[in-house]
Amino acid sequence: MQQVNILNIAISNLSQDELLKQLERKGGVVFTPNVDHLMKIQKDREFYEIYGKSDYRVCDGQILFWTLKLLGKPVKEKISGSRFFPAFYQYHKDKENTKIFLLGAGPGVATKAQKNINRKVGRNIVVDTYSPPFGFEKDNCECDYIVERINNSGANVLVVGVGAPKQEKWIIKYKKYLTSIDTFLAVGASIDFEAGNKILAPKWISDAGLETPYRLLSEPRRLWRRYLLEHPPFFYFMLQESFKLYKNPFA
Repeated sequence: MQQVNILNIAISNLSQDELLKQLERKGGVVFTPNVDHLMKIQKDREFYEIYGKSDYRVCDGQILFWTLKLLGKPVKEKISGSRFFPAFYQYHKDKENTKIFLLGAGPGVATKAQKNINRKVGRNIVVDTYSPPFGFEKDNCECDYIVERINNSGANVLVVGVGAPKQEKWIIKYKKYLTSIDTFLAVGASIDFEAGNKILAPKWISDAGLETPYRLLSEPRRLWRRYLLEHPPFFYFMLQESFKLYKNPFA
């Protein structure tokens, strides 16, 4: 599999169709790096290290897609988690052996997403859901319960939407205990989108690179710090990258 490197993270150079076929054949762990992930990685050694333990790291976001192109490292396609997940379950709609567990979102939201997805697909492809309490990742008993529930569900696909870097760290930590799961998708707010709890930006806005201001206007209190304070240094790092001056903070 071809890869391109940016800020010492290897991005998988795959089309969406290629990713769907590879996951069907052999499963794997899918992360969806975007500007937010790359900025968090600069300050979080654990997040940086677990990123290298995923099988697929696909370009999520038009800004990152354009940046890679400007750096002479183009990838075939932007594959955002929020659009890949519906493509995934539609691809598997007639494959009875594919069964999905949704982990994430607020109380009742994942259950609503389950009903919506199963209605769209025409079968019970989502077999169970769980919305964990705040701070669940620090509670060993809670995590043991989640692992047991997933293993007892009959699912072989786990969709985790609890935000980065929590979802990626949780997947890598507990992957070995999830004996029935062969495909892991870390897809952020996708469960909320499927439930209709949040509104996904229209495709033309996403393709135009305007998803950041769209989401900021939709959730200003939650996202202003991320987009206005944490993301701008990304362009400084890209300048370093273009002149081959970027240095891995954890090397």
